[in-house]
Amino acid sequence: MRLNRPVRRTAPETVIALIDVVFFLLVFFMLIGRMDATAPFEILPPQALTGSDMPAGGATVAIAADGSIALDGDAIARDEVAERLVQRLEEEPALMIRINAHRDARLKEILPLVARIEALGAQDVMLVVTPSSP
Repeated sequence: MRLNRPVRRTAPETVIALIDVVFFLLVFFMLIGRMDATAPFEILPPQALTGSDMPAGGATVAIAADGSIALDGDAIARDEVAERLVQRLEEEPALMIRINAHRDARLKEILPLVARIEALGAQDVMLVVTPSSP
């Protein structure tokens, strides 16, 4: 009598275990890795105040999209801004200065002005922003 034995098949390779290990390593390195460079000290970014009224008083510097400047509603030359603000700061050392720039104004027009205002000794400089409408 002859018995038929079942044909032995080789066991299929289990790729699922390899996939589990790869995903585990991926999650592990995502948790311990740094995605960006962090500062060696604590940084607290400024927070926008929405829904509250802007403090009264002070001076307002407006910057148009083309880079022209106005101080308290009067259009003036870029060179005159520092002179007028020096006079105002001598009269009122704690003068708050608001910078209201057009959204299309270039940053290269705004940042030097902020640096110049700080160099004049202004203690409180506020950048006025408007939240976008949904």
